[in-house]
Amino acid sequence: HLNFFYREKRPVLRDLSVSIKKGQMTAIVGPTGTGKTTLVHLLMRFYDCPPGSILVDGADIRDFKLNSWVERTAFVSQDPMLFNDTLRANIIYGLNRPVTDGEIMDAARKARLEDVILKLPEGLDTVIGERGAMLSGGEKQRVSITRAFLKDAEILILDEATSALDTKTERSIQQAIDEMGKKRTVIVIAHRLSTVVNADKVVVIEGGCVVEQGTLKTLLDQKGKFYEYWEAQKQRVQNFLEEQTAVTIP
Repeated sequence: HLNFFYREKRPVLRDLSVSIKKGQMTAIVGPTGTGKTTLVHLLMRFYDCPPGSILVDGADIRDFKLNSWVERTAFVSQDPMLFNDTLRANIIYGLNRPVTDGEIMDAARKARLEDVILKLPEGLDTVIGERGAMLSGGEKQRVSITRAFLKDAEILILDEATSALDTKTERSIQQAIDEMGKKRTVIVIAHRLSTVVNADKVVVIEGGCVVEQGTLKTLLDQKGKFYEYWEAQKQRVQNFLEEQTAVTIP
């Protein structure tokens, strides 16, 4: 029953109730401006929710020490924060432990970033410019995913991580995300529904409220809101899947 306001009398999230199981992928979908990113920001504790609104194993999320919570979560956003520094410094940013180049390259390999590093003039020592100006959008995302692999957190939160990418780059990044999501609790905020095909649970939010939730098949069979979104993107999702598994969409 989560309610959240940025301004008084203008609720962004209204009586929202969702259960997310450990070790599963939960996808949250819905129109732009419906509160999906706000929910992520509350989960990351960029803002504090009302007391007793978000529980982790039955405990109020506000009762956890912030450092303890942040150590157990990895966040990949649609606009990665990169600095005018070396690629190495950008990748290990925020880690509170020594990291070897071998560890970085192993994580980069999983994140499909290794080829990019090998092509840069000075490899990991290449200065990538303000906000990563030397890198493409997809390469920036892969830097962010490499960070998440290195962090090896229990909870992975992805906010529209592939929304601005072309299909080929999206497919490469999705493969990295699928690999990173093994044995982790994954929360995916998705605009492109190709991102949610492997989700254990799909939650549909409109107007700050949950309007549907269930498995992908259940929601398609119901032919409600999610089915409308699916039909609108059906050809794109079909093309995405055919590149990998030749799956036919019902």
